[in-house]
Amino acid sequence: MARTSDRNGAIAELVPIMAAVFAGFLLIGLALPVLPLHLHQQLGFGPFAVGLVTGSQFVASMLSRIGAGNYADGRGGKRAVVVGLIAAAVAGLFYLGSLTLLDRPVASASALFAGRAVLGASESFIITGGVAWGLSLAGGQNSGKVIAWVGTAMFAALALGAPIGSALYAASGFTAIALATIVLPLATLLAILPMRGASAAASSVPQSWRSVAQAVWLPGVGAAFSSLGYGAILAFGALLFAERGWQPVWLPFTAYAASLIVARLCFGHLPDRLGGARVAMIFVAVEAAGLMLIWLAPGPVLAAIGAGLTGLGYSLVYPGLGAEAVSRLPPRSRGLAMGLYTVFLDVALGFGSPALGLVAASAGLQFVFFAVAMATLPALGIALLLGRRNAPL
Repeated sequence: MARTSDRNGAIAELVPIMAAVFAGFLLIGLALPVLPLHLHQQLGFGPFAVGLVTGSQFVASMLSRIGAGNYADGRGGKRAVVVGLIAAAVAGLFYLGSLTLLDRPVASASALFAGRAVLGASESFIITGGVAWGLSLAGGQNSGKVIAWVGTAMFAALALGAPIGSALYAASGFTAIALATIVLPLATLLAILPMRGASAAASSVPQSWRSVAQAVWLPGVGAAFSSLGYGAILAFGALLFAERGWQPVWLPFTAYAASLIVARLCFGHLPDRLGGARVAMIFVAVEAAGLMLIWLAPGPVLAAIGAGLTGLGYSLVYPGLGAEAVSRLPPRSRGLAMGLYTVFLDVALGFGSPALGLVAASAGLQFVFFAVAMATLPALGIALLLGRRNAPL
């Protein structure tokens, strides 16, 4: 009974960790819709410069994943989150500094470039540290739930950040975004400092980088293929609705995000109870069905239902395969494992989205969703393979 009580108490501690992750990613969401406007309207730059500045965050995130994972394993997940929040506030200082250079557009844009890069590194430390912190508190037997719930905080923050950022920008310009990027992480930092930072992982022996990579690469490849559906809805869902005259154009992403968040909160325990590979097998089929429905949809209602099914499917594919990635590793290697695992998502979105753009240009927007539905087949095969590997002899 005491062990069950301790486990429930540890899981309850995920809520403030989720709040910290939510605050960290809200900062990213705040600037997503307004940074291109600021660069174009206030500084006079074209699409290439806009893409260069906004993209610096994602490159920095990808390059810092492994370092963030090693830091979380060596110093603890809580410390990694603290470092990420401090770095986010520093990014806000770069934002604020860029506003003093508006009469020198190149210098101002360079400060924004640096700020976005620092924010990208902070994102790696916050999400990797948050998952490692949650795993150290809740235990490896709850790895699927930890990955699902912490990821839910990330998705919710990105979804809410865009409208909040747009409102701040309309009220006070980019100055409001800069100040929020300084104040919010510092306030969050003060809130989490009294929290317990488990250090049990420090007593275990970490595995080599190569051993961790061998454990992670197969689930990571499966996660990359299954993540293409998310990238397709994010990049092309609104465009498909606009091309067909369907309203509102934000409906597919909203349906996707709402379905994913509800499913993770309600069913995030399933990978731990039934096995990550088994859950991934079931839900990747749901994701594929949703993408096929978008491809075949004659109107906005069915397309939105398809987006919701896609979100429902992906909701437990990523944590299911993530649970497989960390299940065979000692506690002190789980931060590095999650850092490596997330790199596959970065690669899928960073390189898959341009590739899907070529598909859209040659075959049409609707065919993109058929293509990503077919791309889930390798993820299904990997989940089957992992399930067989885990089956008792």
